[in-house]
Formats: sequence, structure tokens, C-alpha cells
Amino acid sequence: MTTREVIGFVLAVSASLLCLWGGVREARLRRYGVHTEGLVVDQKVAPADDYLTPVIEFTDRQGRPVRFTPVATGSRMRMDLGTHVPVVYLPEQPENARVSTRKHRGSHVGLFTGSVIFLGGAVWVWLAR
Repeated sequence: MTTREVIGFVLAVSASLLCLWGGVREARLRRYGVHTEGLVVDQKVAPADDYLTPVIEFTDRQGRPVRFTPVATGSRMRMDLGTHVPVVYLPEQPENARVSTRKHRGSHVGLFTGSVIFLGGAVWVWLAR
């Protein structure tokens, strides 16, 4: 196996594991997460882009206010100030909450798909040697 093939294999396996980790994390959040409602309380300009990133606040089970910015952002994910949004979080990690709308969940489905694609690429590199 050449150095180039080894590097390709390692990168494909690493990307696969990273995608799989993200997908498992999202599946865990959906299964064990606490569902509540949040409110868009602020909007920040993303450093490299010209769209606004919402800051969402909700109250966790202990009655503490928690603020977060959604992982999936962009112009199509726009949320106006004062908008109520569904939120899901793990009880032990409320600061890692996610917006629980179809648009935001759909961005994470690709993690499992990416994992399969990258792992398939790694197997292909391995077998093609």
C-alpha cells in the first residue's frame, strides 16, 4: 500500500467515525432528550457570513435559564427575534441544546449517510490495494 493510499484510508476512516459519532449523538438526543420551548432572545452576525444567528433561551428542568445558538445556521434557518421554537436537550447537558424542527433535524441525517459513504471509501481503498 502506498503512502497516498494509507493517507486516503486513514482520512476516510476518520471522517466515517466522526460522522458516526455525530449521528449517534443526535440519536441519543432524540431518544433521551427533554423537549421544551425556547424563545429567540437575540441575534448575532456570524463572523464569516452576512446572516443573523439566533440566540435561543429556555428554562431547564431545574428552573435555570439556558442560552444557546443552534448548530445548524444559515439564511434558510432564519428565526426572527421573539419567535418561539421547540428545543430538545439532554438533562445533564442543557447547554448543548438543539432546535427541534424538521429543518434543523434534517441537517443531521447526513451524518449517518456520510459515515457510510466514507467507510465505503475506506473499504474500497483497502480492497483496491
